[in-house]
Amino acid sequence: MATITNESEEMYLETIYRLKSGGKDIRSIDIAKEMGYSKASVSIGMKLLLNKGYIFYNDDKTIKLTELGIKEALKVYERHIVLKQVLMSLGASESLAEDDGCKIEHVISDDLLKILKDYLSKMALNKKK
Repeated sequence: MATITNESEEMYLETIYRLKSGGKDIRSIDIAKEMGYSKASVSIGMKLLLNKGYIFYNDDKTIKLTELGIKEALKVYERHIVLKQVLMSLGASESLAEDDGCKIEHVISDDLLKILKDYLSKMALNKKK
């Protein structure tokens, strides 16, 4: 099984996942626009994801995540959401939490992510009391 080896691959997977969540078919040009990358750069990135089994192309050239791609995209997206929520709970603005959370999501360990998820759960329980 291939593994994600860099931040760029994670960002591509997360972007495809988020765009697909919007309910539309995804093409390389959509990813390029969303990420502010050239179409050539996106083509190289998609080739890497294709070769690793994270995506496939439909006959109409739309991009789909494989089961493995969905699994990896969800892991990245979860880190993104958890970090954003934690940073906002500590007083960061939404835009700061979004920007810095996006940077941190690529280097955070699974152990620290679990600690942060537990922290959010405890905060939610305290709010219910």
